[in-house]
Amino acid sequence: MQMFKHEDLDEDILTDLLEEINELYEASEQTLIELELKPEDNELQRSLFRSIHTIKGDLGLVNFSPLIPLLQYAEDLLDYLRKGQIQYTSNMSDLVLLIMDKVKVFVQSCIQTGQAEYDKATFERLVEAIKHITPENGNAHEQLLAKAVLILDPSLDLGNEADSGETTTASASLSIATIGIPKSITNEEREDLMFFRELMKPIEKRSKYWDGRGDRIAKLAGYINKVAGSPVDEVQLAVACYMHDFGMAFMPIAVLHKQEKLEELEFNLMRSHVYKSARLLENLNQWNEARKIVMQHHERIDGSGYPLGIKENDICEGAKLLAILDTFDAITHARAHESHLQRPKKKAVIEINRISKGQFSTKWMQAFNSGMASLLTNERAK
Repeated sequence: MQMFKHEDLDEDILTDLLEEINELYEASEQTLIELELKPEDNELQRSLFRSIHTIKGDLGLVNFSPLIPLLQYAEDLLDYLRKGQIQYTSNMSDLVLLIMDKVKVFVQSCIQTGQAEYDKATFERLVEAIKHITPENGNAHEQLLAKAVLILDPSLDLGNEADSGETTTASASLSIATIGIPKSITNEEREDLMFFRELMKPIEKRSKYWDGRGDRIAKLAGYINKVAGSPVDEVQLAVACYMHDFGMAFMPIAVLHKQEKLEELEFNLMRSHVYKSARLLENLNQWNEARKIVMQHHERIDGSGYPLGIKENDICEGAKLLAILDTFDAITHARAHESHLQRPKKKAVIEINRISKGQFSTKWMQAFNSGMASLLTNERAK
């Protein structure tokens, strides 16, 4: 590993740089989701190229030299794409987002400590893989893109994934997705899922505590479901993750942001959000399983949940999983209630295990623990 120490730069310059990178990352993530549906849309392709080009230029201005060659070859790749010389694929999406992740971590480290650690050999191997992707060797593109992705994140290699539904599936060989939209779905399913995701965006912005929640839960749910052997349909699960709190948009903001304990009438009003959320899906027969997950995600194994008070055998598998992840996201992010303490991920996992008896499925807790152990281990290694 090598250590990069930046020149004496004003803190405001670095902060502005990180803010722009974050904005471009979010814009690029949305662009890549749309490209999954419309891979030949030239405007989307040009937008992606401009984002990488802008980031490369910004880093050049502050002489963050280790990242420049990597971004240059990523830009060349996207230049081929926007000129129609190569085709867009999902592997290209993963590669672009993983590169942007590296850039974000690098800049954050420079802001926090004045320096950043990086692996020069890995960057050189990555550049070598990308530079071989040219308009002349189209048949080799997928293999080269997959190789580049695995250089950045070896955990994405699913070659040894177990076929059984055991929670001993090699979670270390799985990785959380870069987006919450499953890739192996039909165009019709993707259109609906993108619609639901877009529908939730203004709703998430209604409360300062919700921003990004749908994406976070959808990505984690897809990952834990794979750890468990994929017993839940991944598309139905993703729809439920995005739509499960839709009904919260119709709660009074004073109740949503109330810091004191809710009164009984207020608590019952909050509980009603599951009906409102599920009702939105009730006329869409293709999303019946998602509607059931939404309706049941606040039920508990011992029957003490709501709205129906049903017990474990009557709760669908997707709802059992979403119940855990909904709680995990809630305790790892800020909330209005004055007694809420935002926990780090590791402490949140410990706390969920502490309260799980009677509330969460033992089977899904095993998958959650296995998956989170792998994710937290990978985070510490980065």
